[in-house]
Amino acid sequence: MPRTLRTLLTDDLLTRIHDRAAGHDRDNTFPHDDLAELVAAGYLKAFVPERLGGAGLTVEEVAREQARLGAAAPATALAVNMHLVVTGLAALLVARGDDSVEFVLRDAAAGEVFAFGNSEAGNDLVMFGSRTRAEPDGEGGYRYFGTKIFTSLSPVWTRLATFGLDDSDPDDPRLVHGVVGRDGVRTRDDWDTLGMRATQSATTELDGAHAPAGQVYRSLPPGPSADPFIFALFAVFEVLLAAVYTGVGRRALELGAAAARRRTSMKYDGRSYAQDPDIRWRVADAALAQDGAELQVFALARDVDEQVDHGTRWFAQLVGLKVRATESARTVVDLALRVSGGGSYFTGNELGRLYRDVLAGIFHPSDDESAHSTVATSVLGPVEE
Repeated sequence: MPRTLRTLLTDDLLTRIHDRAAGHDRDNTFPHDDLAELVAAGYLKAFVPERLGGAGLTVEEVAREQARLGAAAPATALAVNMHLVVTGLAALLVARGDDSVEFVLRDAAAGEVFAFGNSEAGNDLVMFGSRTRAEPDGEGGYRYFGTKIFTSLSPVWTRLATFGLDDSDPDDPRLVHGVVGRDGVRTRDDWDTLGMRATQSATTELDGAHAPAGQVYRSLPPGPSADPFIFALFAVFEVLLAAVYTGVGRRALELGAAAARRRTSMKYDGRSYAQDPDIRWRVADAALAQDGAELQVFALARDVDEQVDHGTRWFAQLVGLKVRATESARTVVDLALRVSGGGSYFTGNELGRLYRDVLAGIFHPSDDESAHSTVATSVLGPVEE
């Protein structure tokens, strides 16, 4: 029996979002118009269970939607991705019996917009250490002091999922995860980047931002952890991130094929480049990479939904997916540019924009070095002391 995959994004909506993407990139502006339409479509409640008024989509279903949105407007997809990661990890945990994050789903159902405030300059431990200070408020809550970078949705978020180090007990330091509001937060106006400009992922300064006790959902020792929260975070983040960049590759392949059909060759008596064996080879190379990326993204997303037992190789599968998907997208965009000719080098050309956008994939966690370390350990065991 074929599975029925639910969708929230109509083709008309994606067309409108696509048509606005170039303007937001050119002007370095946040796509408020896109967000308003996505909210109206119920997309920010995609992971919210139906019992709370959401769509209750699975990780695979949202991954497929994110690939479509990434093809239409990569920066819009990457921006909303962060809200979807926060709500998605909450949905996974709640569905598996952990109600510590149900407040996230209730807030999302009420219209709150979530962002991630996790990344820090110079912190190559990523989620396993923090330069941000978490101070207990004496009532079970925490105040955060530190600087976070790459905070997507900066102009619009109303809830920030963040974390910091509580070292008030030197014998038992803890990484404390919680959700804060805008009080005690300053957003710098510093987002002027090569690509993914519409994400507006500005630097965020935390100066006493408060997470009350009911919004503190994890206190973990520094370093890797077997806590289900860590798995849920990695699973949803890496799968949905891979989906966005796979969508970029999908659109680049469409543009490259269209250019090959449109361009004509004097060498081949005016026939289109689609008849040139060298061009056909390049397009086929791009399609081979794209097909492989799509298959693996949606297959691993389904494994998350179905709780497939990958054992100790789960994290290797997840970080490997991110690296393969982002690198495949870069390969596809590069091949599409080569097929499309010099016109794609001009400012304002969509393929030129995709070329800039796809480069952002190398900066997301897990980076190449971390991913290779994780995969090597999963195959060879840890490095001997």
